[in-house]
Amino acid sequence: MKNKIPGDIFVISAPSGTGKTTLTHLLLSCFPSLNFSISYTTRPPRPGEKDGVDYFFVSRRHFEQMISQGEMLEWAEVYGNYYGTSVRFLREKINAGKDILLDIDVQGARQVRRLFPQAVLIFIIPPSWEELEKRLKKRATDAPEEVKRRLTAAREEIKAAREFDYIVINESLDQALQELKGIILATKANAKRRWPQVSKLFYE
Repeated sequence: MKNKIPGDIFVISAPSGTGKTTLTHLLLSCFPSLNFSISYTTRPPRPGEKDGVDYFFVSRRHFEQMISQGEMLEWAEVYGNYYGTSVRFLREKINAGKDILLDIDVQGARQVRRLFPQAVLIFIIPPSWEELEKRLKKRATDAPEEVKRRLTAAREEIKAAREFDYIVINESLDQALQELKGIILATKANAKRRWPQVSKLFYE
């Protein structure tokens, strides 16, 4: 049996309110072969969210047991709740040649980069602070104090954008999506990745 070319890992991070979730869903619809990595979390489900689809919702005790047993590829505590990715899920997918998309925070992206240096890290930012505040208030899911806290956190998170491979400014949803699609396609066409296929031509 021929060895499969390992799949690629794409990580998308962004402050709250930048449209990351919307862009992630659109990107997945554009690339059916792209597998979404479902994270574990201890926060309660929001209206409309489903266990095993949006997140795996678990207790804090269960999550901490997974950490102690080394079952998490990356994890972080954000706004008082744990978020993390199963290392088994990720390894099984990429070893089978599947591409994986992770929607995680800056801390998680750093941990993925340490374990998988080949991962492609993408950071999404808003066009302005005023627009970010407007989007957060428009969601109407957080109290004013929470909106303020998220804006403060966003200023720190955006400082980490320089650690990423790509930065996408979500001023126009369509334009941001086109940039994300371009990153995926360019990664798949990378010469080093394509070389195993090209080298076969020499023996035909």
